[in-house]
Amino acid sequence: MVSEFRRRFWVSLVLTMPIVALSPMVQHFFGLREELRFPGDVYILFLLSSAVFFYGGLPFLRGLADEARKKRPGMMTLVGVAVSSAYLYSSAVVFGIPGELFFWEASTLIVIMLLGHWIEMKSVMGASRALEELARLMPSEAHRVFPDGSLKDVPIEELEAGDRILVRPGEKVPADGEILEGETSMNESMLTGESVPVPKKTGDAVIGGAINSEGSVTVEIRKTGKDSFLSQIIDLVRQAQESRSRTQDIANRAASWLTLVALGGGGLTLAVWIFAAGKDFAFSLERAVTVMVISCPHALGLAVPLVVAVSTSLSAGKGLLIRDRGAFEAARNIRAVVFDKTGTLTEGKFGVTETIVFPGFSEREVLRYAASVERNSEHPIARGIASASAEVLPVEDFRSITGKGAQAKVDGRDVRVASPGYLKEMGLEVSDAKLDSLSAQGKTIVYVIVDGKAAGAVALADVIRPESKQAVSVLRGMGIRCMMLTGDNRRVAQWVAGEIGLDEFFAEVLPQEKTDRIKEIQARGLTVAMTGDGVNDAPALAQADVGIAVGAGTDVAVETADIILVRSNPLDVVAVIGLARATYRKMVQNLAWATGYNALAIPLAAGVLYKAGVLLSPALGAALMSLSTVIVAVNAQFIRIRS
Repeated sequence: MVSEFRRRFWVSLVLTMPIVALSPMVQHFFGLREELRFPGDVYILFLLSSAVFFYGGLPFLRGLADEARKKRPGMMTLVGVAVSSAYLYSSAVVFGIPGELFFWEASTLIVIMLLGHWIEMKSVMGASRALEELARLMPSEAHRVFPDGSLKDVPIEELEAGDRILVRPGEKVPADGEILEGETSMNESMLTGESVPVPKKTGDAVIGGAINSEGSVTVEIRKTGKDSFLSQIIDLVRQAQESRSRTQDIANRAASWLTLVALGGGGLTLAVWIFAAGKDFAFSLERAVTVMVISCPHALGLAVPLVVAVSTSLSAGKGLLIRDRGAFEAARNIRAVVFDKTGTLTEGKFGVTETIVFPGFSEREVLRYAASVERNSEHPIARGIASASAEVLPVEDFRSITGKGAQAKVDGRDVRVASPGYLKEMGLEVSDAKLDSLSAQGKTIVYVIVDGKAAGAVALADVIRPESKQAVSVLRGMGIRCMMLTGDNRRVAQWVAGEIGLDEFFAEVLPQEKTDRIKEIQARGLTVAMTGDGVNDAPALAQADVGIAVGAGTDVAVETADIILVRSNPLDVVAVIGLARATYRKMVQNLAWATGYNALAIPLAAGVLYKAGVLLSPALGAALMSLSTVIVAVNAQFIRIRS
């Protein structure tokens, strides 16, 4: 559809240029009537106009026939009738009937409408790309382990339940299964929303699509194909997208009324002048055609697409990419914004929030020792600790304490950065009320042990974006409820919600439950926007009235969403809603003008003030129509000034 409208637009535009140059009305307006006339010019004008009418206007003629068959007149009916009236009347003038030529009017109308529909078709969404991106999360091959211990890379399609595979560090798990040998930690954040890498040992389940962060593990396949966790996510996305009710086009609703007015007005005008006023057919037809010409929906055709084009261009410059026009229009009615936590309200990476120091050590020493050890590790928690201090000391004999931490010689001292469990294994006991409070908030506590003595502890949490609190404050000021969905535990969710000032939060929510939560909120009568970045958010993004993906997230979230935030900034959600409201105001203003001027001009074109000496000629009707188009175009540009 997009390529068809694009091709027809460019061909029609090229042909319309000489049509405009050859039109007597246009020549007269510019005072070039004699300079541009030549023998047979009217017939060339007729041939060029016929080409535009039958080639460029074909989609509208087909649409006219389709709407007539369904008895549901709309935009296509209005365009088809307006174009046909101007073309057929002008053709009759070429071959003998007195009157004006309106070939240029029919041709330019076709060009404008093709452009409008081209813009519209480009915004049409399909569910297939989102589903394709979901499928791409899985690796194409797996390292299958045979009974003799040999390895062979096989396509994942050949895997069956019971097969054994080897998953190395940094690789994606190719299918749902259970660990038979080895210990590691899995990054499942893009699947479950859990920001902390999950430790895995023999007997633990692993999810297809998760990333193996540390050691190599042997996995026995449990589920493949449609039974897998990821396939269930795909089904949820498909169901949510198929159940979405599409926003009815505002312009089509206005066009339905204008169609009835234009068709009824044209027919009534012709009949009244012939039968009631006793005028000849040529005069009566000219009145009817003037009504149809002045009803030409140039302005109506541009009222919505032009505003959308301007706002889309404006939003792109602000890092807001609009993929679904209908959902963007619906954003003006948002009454609840649901945020994913990890990667949306937070940065999706650990950072040190507090440092607890034990007697004999300073905060600077604790952070310096910890950062020096952890700079050699790639673990997410280690990276958070390493970034807490710019000062580092010489490190020797670095070793990983599997599943518990790391140790090394730092400036000649034995330094270990480890979990609370490892502290107990060493027989060390610490007591601090603040540590208990931090643990209650769901923060990760890591201890720093120097030469066998507890030197201090650092509390880490997913770093809250600095813009999150401001975004929530502004949204609440706009009368919008702010909520959070997360797979993280309740303590972490409660802490984040309290820090940011959210109205509600839902914690420990599995991916398949996120859609249900969105439905529950919608059942309250609220128009819901969902903002997220992970695979686990994809079904909820599709279910929400408006799905907003942060661009730094997965391709799946981006492809499922209606609007993409390139900068991953929660404040951009505020910008989206503000722009949607401004865009809608311009749409309403343009539609009001495009239809309102017709309500006044059509009776004048029909000749209701004929006895008072007021009679619009087809040329003046065309001029008024053109003026209406200019007003609509200029008004659309005001979005740039006020945004």
